[in-house]
Amino acid sequence: MSRIAYFGPQGTFTEQAARALAAPGDELVPAVTIRAALAMVREGAADGACVPVENSVEGAITPTLDGLNEGSPLVAVAEWLLPVHFSILVRPGTTEVKTVASYPPALSQVRLWLEENLPDARQIATSSTAAAAVAVDAGEVDAAVCAPVAAEHYPLEVLATGVADLRDAQTRFLLFKQPGEVPAPTGADRTSIIASTPNRTGTLAELLTELAFRGINLTKLDARPTRNNFGEYHFFIDFEGHIAEPRIGDALAALRRRCSNVRFLGSHPRADGVAATVQPDAGNEDFDQAASWVEAVRKGDLA
Repeated sequence: MSRIAYFGPQGTFTEQAARALAAPGDELVPAVTIRAALAMVREGAADGACVPVENSVEGAITPTLDGLNEGSPLVAVAEWLLPVHFSILVRPGTTEVKTVASYPPALSQVRLWLEENLPDARQIATSSTAAAAVAVDAGEVDAAVCAPVAAEHYPLEVLATGVADLRDAQTRFLLFKQPGEVPAPTGADRTSIIASTPNRTGTLAELLTELAFRGINLTKLDARPTRNNFGEYHFFIDFEGHIAEPRIGDALAALRRRCSNVRFLGSHPRADGVAATVQPDAGNEDFDQAASWVEAVRKGDLA
């Protein structure tokens, strides 16, 4: 049995993702912040940490990006895509909703539903969707916009469920562990890195060119300031493929030569099962054959 920390408190979408990523019998432990969940793994207080990485509506989860660049390296071993559909919870017997509370990004994702169904309700921001449920239970507000799992933790009634302005909205979660054996390649994998570069003309273009030369498809690119000098950034890059593949290993070696530092964040199966796009003459066998040819030339075999 493992201990899996997750960005809490109980009753959030992250708890739902942690349940999906944990093995049967694993203990789920809520942490007060994303950094705290990652720190539990670094300090040995937990075997893994489930944290959100990106949302299809709000974009990158910046506390996660910053937390991954601090402290000792952690690597992602699994991911989960969770549809973002909310439940509206109220106290039993509620007949009128004058106030509705939630985490601000959650309120923004149900704005149209609230305007149509609770147009007169005053919106109140809380530190999390679960904190909104706590506020309802305490009688501080009338309704909470929550993850569906919150109904399991609080003595509240479901006023509505499956609520979402954008029906296809999703959040991607990753399970991070201490560096060790990388999950075996499946053909539908994702590799993540943090690339730190000097502040000069064309550095980002050079990094992307190394991937493009090898026919590697980029799936995400975000930048966060280094906090050292204005205009200097760390680049968070996700791309298709697995470090065990020759073409990916070749690309990572090239990126390491060009960057002041590269932090490997893991190679793991994609939750959506989408196979990597491989362009002509950019398959792993092409890289193997090219490497074999160079080795033969070094040995004097020019046949």
